Amino acid sequence: MERTPHAFDFLSTPPDELPAVCVLFGDESFLKQLCLKEIDKILQDDDDDFPATQLEGAQLTWVDVADELATASLFGPEKRTVILRRADEFVSKHRSQLEDYASSPSKSSTLILDVKTFPGNTRLAKMIAESGIVIACKPPERKSGKSKSVDTTKLNKWITSWAKKEHGLKLKSTATQQLLDLVGMDIGKINQDLAKLALSVEDPKAEVSPESVVEIVGGWRTRTTWDLLDAACDGNAAEALVQLDRMLMSGEHPQALFGAFSWSLRRFAAATRAVQSMENEGRRPNLGEALLSAGFRKYPQGALKQAENQLRQIGRDRAGKLYAKLLEADLQLKGTHSQPHRARHAMEMLLVSLSNEADARQRR
Repeated sequence: MERTPHAFDFLSTPPDELPAVCVLFGDESFLKQLCLKEIDKILQDDDDDFPATQLEGAQLTWVDVADELATASLFGPEKRTVILRRADEFVSKHRSQLEDYASSPSKSSTLILDVKTFPGNTRLAKMIAESGIVIACKPPERKSGKSKSVDTTKLNKWITSWAKKEHGLKLKSTATQQLLDLVGMDIGKINQDLAKLALSVEDPKAEVSPESVVEIVGGWRTRTTWDLLDAACDGNAAEALVQLDRMLMSGEHPQALFGAFSWSLRRFAAATRAVQSMENEGRRPNLGEALLSAGFRKYPQGALKQAENQLRQIGRDRAGKLYAKLLEADLQLKGTHSQPHRARHAMEMLLVSLSNEADARQRR
């Protein structure tokens, strides 16, 4: 059994038996709840009369926990389960006692620690990884040299699988990515929006399109984002920055906002490539046709004309570089600019790059 699995792996191939000490670490409470349910099945402790003992870590002494672990139940399950919720402070205060316990745990009890962080280079973490299990309850990561980033391929695969298994939804790969772009890396929120999709799609047996995801999941946030994007694509950076500030102040996550930005701006980039293809074929470019092929629509009335004006404002040169700019911003938000204040700066630079003032044609 893998001693340091990600929650996705633990849930897909749970072990037959559970070691005496388990750690659930990370800030994804939804994944922790799923893991606890699976642990409950493994321990066969699903009798409502004898639930696992749950304690608040910050309020406990080591004696409290040791007594719970050593106390056998007369009528309950053969193996006692003790869960320490929000146990970061407890672990910090009682690290040496936990190390001693991990070296020789009770055979009749299972101790589960629910913590936000659990650095793998500590003695305690190494001891538990050796004889127990440490489950990462956070977005999956991949390593590239010394740096880490979210493994979006693994996350997308899980979303597709979970949508089908839990919500009866068939998601196109582009719809899965669109959901991730809109919602961000909050797995609990992703699950909520999958439930919303399941209730709202007209034909649950049909594949869900990215357009349906935008329409159903986006709600007021998407409409506000479109207003922001309209201002940016119209070249009005000042208004776009004011709207960005309002959305961030209301609690919107920069990475989630970027998903809507990139979805919209990629269509302008695709339209530009369609124009170039027409020219290569010796045809006279038709801007309306190019925009329609890129996913723009004629409705509501005036929408296509507005898109034509926006693409002209952006200009052929800048629109042709949008794919590269979006890739650069995406890598920044997942790496060097993942912190909120730096993410904000990356978003602002993207919006300013679309402004009238940043248009090279205006400086000629």
